[in-house]
Amino acid sequence: MPRRKKKGSFKEVIADFFELPHEVLLDLPRITLVGNVQLYIENHRGVISYDESRVRLSVKNGEIIIRGEQLQIENLLAEELLIKGVFENLTYEM
Repeated sequence: MPRRKKKGSFKEVIADFFELPHEVLLDLPRITLVGNVQLYIENHRGVISYDESRVRLSVKNGEIIIRGEQLQIENLLAEELLIKGVFENLTYEM
């Protein structure tokens, strides 16, 4: 009897079946970028480092690194973050 190929984790299968957003069920970061001046991130796990040219955030399975000028953390909540400034680069590292 042939084996079935794995199509994803149990949570991924449930999210697909019930048409739920993956970022909610799988604890993935959700990033909303407004132009290059405002960045809203949900489901982060904390600020690793921060200065006016770089912000490093911990997320599930890695880091998000934001580079730019005049970066300011405007709002910091347990799982939400708002950064303003002039963004030049956004990197997701695993």
